Amino acid sequence: MTNRVLTLEQAARHVNIDMRELLHMAQRGEVPSRKRGDDFYFEHNAIDDWAQRNLLELPEKHLRQRYRDEVRERSLTVSSDGVVPLLFAPERIDMNVESRTRPGVIRDMVGLAFDTGLLYDDAQFLQDVSEREEIASTAMSGGVAFLHARYTDPYRASESFAVLGRTCRDIHFGAPDEEPTNLFFLLCCIDDMLHLHALSRLCVLCRQPGFLDALRAAGDGKEAFRLLSDAENDFLRSVL
Repeated sequence: MTNRVLTLEQAARHVNIDMRELLHMAQRGEVPSRKRGDDFYFEHNAIDDWAQRNLLELPEKHLRQRYRDEVRERSLTVSSDGVVPLLFAPERIDMNVESRTRPGVIRDMVGLAFDTGLLYDDAQFLQDVSEREEIASTAMSGGVAFLHARYTDPYRASESFAVLGRTCRDIHFGAPDEEPTNLFFLLCCIDDMLHLHALSRLCVLCRQPGFLDALRAAGDGKEAFRLLSDAENDFLRSVL
């Protein structure tokens, strides 16, 4: 598990926030930091956890602006910015999860992750994801949640991946609109930058009009994967 101290410049680059804005936030005590002399420093785990929670709360306008900058920067170094083909596959999507309760769906989603063959320790991952949910729910309005561990760990899996489950029953999962949830993404990234990038990408995709309804109506993993891919491609064209 990465646990190092970042300078202001390093932290701003990591969470994709303007350095001056992050400085002002640190001065106001809005972001976890430590001050040494005139300089602010940020513990990697603390700023990473803060960034994840912040992404789930960002409105659509700010998420899109974040991507206009981030996608253009990444496009200079990678040939494709697609998160969906990198992390998902049709066989990593289960549109008939039988869970009835909050602990049950976390357990079943971790089981789906373990079935990929990429996760090393499902018991530890289950504990990590459950502890993250105890701190604050990762459910968003609209009936979707983004399960993940609080911190990334390069030794958690052989490579980064994501799974998606649709429960047969609605589950009250702590969404801000107090409505139940039935779509659950589970991220398992061994790289913290990819984790933040993928989390924000999924958040913005799920806020596109009609997307969640279409995803719920998908008949199987292949159709759901196609819907994810098409939505991401449309979004990328809109921000480039």
